[in-house]
Amino acid sequence: MKATGIVRRIDDLGRVVIPKEIRRTLRIRDGDPLEIFVDRDGEVILKKYSPIGELGEFAKEYADSLNEAVGHIAVIADRDAVIAVAGAPKKEFLNKAVGSLTERCMEDRQVYVGPRPGEKPKGALIGDEEDETRFTSMVVAPIIAEGDPIGAVILCTKEPNVQMGDMERKLAETAAGFLGKQMEQ
Repeated sequence: MKATGIVRRIDDLGRVVIPKEIRRTLRIRDGDPLEIFVDRDGEVILKKYSPIGELGEFAKEYADSLNEAVGHIAVIADRDAVIAVAGAPKKEFLNKAVGSLTERCMEDRQVYVGPRPGEKPKGALIGDEEDETRFTSMVVAPIIAEGDPIGAVILCTKEPNVQMGDMERKLAETAAGFLGKQMEQ
């Protein structure tokens, strides 16, 4: 474990403040759930909780089904990183941070289909901004559970001259809706 050198006191209600710098580095937002672990040495460990991550194997099987249905790369992500991928090398996607485009779709609770021919993508799908032209076409559908965005279903392709259409949009929206309902149960 890495020490930060930051010390905080517990207040009379049992609360402790996580410094802004640490929240920003770990991408912890207001309202994000944290899991609390205690080890035998008395250490308290806070870990960002990923409800979609709980679906693990199910998410992988769902991504496989999406890939088989449309032949495009299928990705399922939580708020921060990719948790399942089918149709592409796992090392290229798995556990990679979501990009600005995917984050924006989740925050705005809007489906993105694009880019149109001749248009540049409106941000990175996965990872860094310099990687934003890696895919020729994509659909990003946010997964919403109990009114909160908890992840995204992504269909994408690197194939030239392939455009995502209504079928891919409906498929991604249906998958996201289904996964959101699973998380509410």
